Amino acid sequence: MATVKPFKGVRPPRDLVTEVASRPYDVLNSEEARREAEGNEKSLYHIIKPEIDFEPGTDEHDPKVYDKAVENFQAFQTNGWLVQDDADHYYIYAQTMDGRTQYGIVLAAYVDDYMSGAIKKHELTRRDKEEDRMKHVRCNNANIEPVFFAFPDNDDLEQVIRAVTATEPEYDFVAPDGFGHTFWLVDPSLNDRITAAFEAMPALYIADGHHRTAAAALVGNEKATNNPEHRGDEEYNYFLAVAFPASHLKIIDYNRVVKDLNGLAPAEFLARLDKDFIVEDKGEEIYRPDRLHNFSLYLDGRWYSLTAREGTYDDADPIGVLDVTISSDLILRDILDITDLRSSKRIDFVGGIRGLGELKRRVDSGEMVAALALYPVSMKQLMDIADTGNIMPPKTTWFEPKLRSGLVIHKLD
Repeated sequence: MATVKPFKGVRPPRDLVTEVASRPYDVLNSEEARREAEGNEKSLYHIIKPEIDFEPGTDEHDPKVYDKAVENFQAFQTNGWLVQDDADHYYIYAQTMDGRTQYGIVLAAYVDDYMSGAIKKHELTRRDKEEDRMKHVRCNNANIEPVFFAFPDNDDLEQVIRAVTATEPEYDFVAPDGFGHTFWLVDPSLNDRITAAFEAMPALYIADGHHRTAAAALVGNEKATNNPEHRGDEEYNYFLAVAFPASHLKIIDYNRVVKDLNGLAPAEFLARLDKDFIVEDKGEEIYRPDRLHNFSLYLDGRWYSLTAREGTYDDADPIGVLDVTISSDLILRDILDITDLRSSKRIDFVGGIRGLGELKRRVDSGEMVAALALYPVSMKQLMDIADTGNIMPPKTTWFEPKLRSGLVIHKLD
């Protein structure tokens, strides 16, 4: 059973939303945030990247930076740039990219569901990254940014989404990156219907934002533990999420570039690949993998199709069937001797949103020697892995577009 609830969102007035809304804190560095917020005192970066209010080079983990986040969050509310709704609402949030729109339900997810495993994960988290976001949640006593969930398709919720999105939206704008963002308040008369639909689901799935999810849930659990009068219905028992039907989501490829061939000449490398892959020379035009277990290699100015041979993978194994596992084991580990994808300096990762042209550019520049493009993971694969309690290898999934921050905030009291 997935426990969710509506909440009194803290939001910008309609005429200020484009000034307040920002990209998520973890997709850009401090200097990029400083440039994007330049001349805009209403930018959410002053709350989620508050180091931009100090001299360049200021440590984003300095206590004074967290204190500045609190000061700015309060100022935004005092100035009327963020205003809390009077009633508990669910919200519908639509994102449009390349002509495709996905519709999510903004809700408050239950901390105990994360602790019990009813909110399922597919990636490992790092404690240092969790602690940073935990400090941010603690000091602001709010979830400033949402996490990104998926749920099994549900006819009743689809009907709600269609009905609500047929009405006038609260926000409707195109961000500077070209992605569209549309946002509706759901009439409270639909609250019980939405809550009941989620209660009938066995689980929710973290699609993107494992560190933010862990941080939000751990702070909520911490507050419950430290409150001697804890009842279980306090607002801190919930955290901010946007949940999308699985069929609405599209995972983009997450590709690899390597700095060397482990002492092999290109011809020797291709010969080694032939043991486990059918290798086809595709010439100088970009070749994109077109099916599961098919890869694209860029090497020495030419593109190659690599198709894993029968017997080199196990379709019955939720981890072994992944192309990231096949390529990590048979190419990166066995041939190139790259064994730790999290720490090796010989490999880098390129999100598919940048296109295969970015792989070619990085190799042609001499920065890298070869590039490997993978066929994207499916939502079914992601959910199968989460359902079986497995963890995906590093750098497997890339979701786009990212959730826009600042459309709605959830207070913990």
